[in-house]
Amino acid sequence: MAFDPVRLQIENASQSYDGKRWQFRGLDFDLSAGEITAILGPNGRGKSTLLRVLAGLLKPTAGTMKLNPRTGFVPQEFSGSFPYSVLDVVLMGRARHVGLFRTPRKIDVEKSMEALGLTGMADYAQRNIESLSGGERQLVLIARALAGENAVLLLDEPASALDLRNQDIVLSLLATLADRQGLAIAFTTHQPNHAVAVADKVLLMLDQARTVFGAAGDVMTEGNLEALYGLPVRSATLGSGELMETAFVPLFRQRDRKGNRS
Repeated sequence: MAFDPVRLQIENASQSYDGKRWQFRGLDFDLSAGEITAILGPNGRGKSTLLRVLAGLLKPTAGTMKLNPRTGFVPQEFSGSFPYSVLDVVLMGRARHVGLFRTPRKIDVEKSMEALGLTGMADYAQRNIESLSGGERQLVLIARALAGENAVLLLDEPASALDLRNQDIVLSLLATLADRQGLAIAFTTHQPNHAVAVADKVLLMLDQARTVFGAAGDVMTEGNLEALYGLPVRSATLGSGELMETAFVPLFRQRDRKGNRS
């Protein structure tokens, strides 16, 4: 299936909240249809800020942008003032289709239930969103973005609150959406192995002025990850038969029971 090529693009973009401390500077970045991009960087390096710029929620300090009006943004958590049902939350993703001050139609409910089905949350449709675990709420937020029938999907640490099985569900879902629906997808993560699992491209935010962006196989190296996180990282190929995968392992500083470094 053929898709339109570049769905979103920024050139020479910079962002600072106070003109002194920069989240990123001179960044060139694009998202293409049918591709997944993983964004990695230490805490406070500007990953979430970049997603908000790409979503059009924040204007960059400098640079040119080609944004997409059909962009869905999935934050790390949902905060609501009312006891919304899960279905109500997902229906919020249909706002562009419903229109201001109008009641959701049958098609809006159907699309919302379809999105809940994709994330495995259809049976929770009538549950209070506040009664769900953090991981379950994250899956609902992903369903809300899918219900909007967006061309671009931006996710801020979508698997951070999930157990291993649900991490696999989310990553597999992203791969399916890119492959079958041609979505351009970008997600932030602190897990290099998530990038290895599904990303076509990777952006490493080394510091405010240095980034590495390119094909995942070229960018995901021991040297690049050591520079990114400031500790030794080693790679290993694990599995058997067709289930072979490269994994990255950080070498944390260890201490013996007397508190000495080993």
